[in-house]
Amino acid sequence: MSKQRLTREQIAERAAQELPDGGCVNLGFGIPNLMSNYVPAGKTIYFHSENGILGMGPRAKPGEEDFDLVDAMKVPVTVIPGAAFFNQAEAHMMTRGGHLDVAVLGAFQVSEKGDIANWKVPGTKGSGGIGGAMDIAVGARRLIVCMEHNARDGAPKVVRQCTYPLTAIECVKAIITDLAVIDITAEGLLLREVAPGFTPAEVQRFTEPRLIVSENVPEMRLAAGGM
Repeated sequence: MSKQRLTREQIAERAAQELPDGGCVNLGFGIPNLMSNYVPAGKTIYFHSENGILGMGPRAKPGEEDFDLVDAMKVPVTVIPGAAFFNQAEAHMMTRGGHLDVAVLGAFQVSEKGDIANWKVPGTKGSGGIGGAMDIAVGARRLIVCMEHNARDGAPKVVRQCTYPLTAIECVKAIITDLAVIDITAEGLLLREVAPGFTPAEVQRFTEPRLIVSENVPEMRLAAGGM
């Protein structure tokens, strides 16, 4: 029987541990959009949405939704004390002006040099446009990618070179997947943590580029009962 990888919610939980207290953070579609529910206790994060919010809180609970208060995915959200609202042009000025401490995006592929491809799968219809992902990828001071480690057909998504249309080049600093936490460094891909129950050798088997592995790679720390 194959080992159980992290769920999308667990990836989001682990990624939330990377966010700096008091930071201005933009969350992309998919797994990153779940992170506002997992802010570590004692931290205040000012989540930014390109439709004009700074200071989003967790997603609204069922029955408490206000559909005049939604994020860029049109998902009902809450706001924290001190939240601000502004128009979409100003939201993108914040992105392009380097005012985001961290951005967290999903991806179809990430290369060993930190290139990201997250807007189009070749040969598919209805993929949509590149949108604001390019601005977010190059505008944030730190870019983290959250994604499954492998595609549905088993192909690696951490690759030597992206074969999908690029969003931006050499901008990703860390990758958090259902198998590992990987830092992108000048020396290569550094395996920082593995998912509970997995070994570095198993992570390497599902990764195209060579990983830099220290003698003792710790397991990710998740909430009690998370696995």
